[in-house]
Amino acid sequence: MTKASRSAQFVKAKLMQDKAFAKEYDRLKPRYEIISFIISERLEQGMTQAQLAERIGTKKSNISRLESGRYNPSLDFLIKVAEGLGKKLTLSFH
Repeated sequence: MTKASRSAQFVKAKLMQDKAFAKEYDRLKPRYEIISFIISERLEQGMTQAQLAERIGTKKSNISRLESGRYNPSLDFLIKVAEGLGKKLTLSFH
């Protein structure tokens, strides 16, 4: 583990002691897990944002906003993105 990773984990642990922060972190966690998966999968496939956008019939700016967290996508849009990555979107409630 790098020094930066240890520092980030330390900061996160301190912040998670605040109940309001921890609640909001848990609320947003699924969103950022989805974003992280999309970015990782796209890069692993050697695909640009523009290529993914073209593949699913949208604009590059929509993919950029999605990946930056500035866009709250619809379920239909996420299904399109998954299909564009050659994946199938599945949801579960716990």
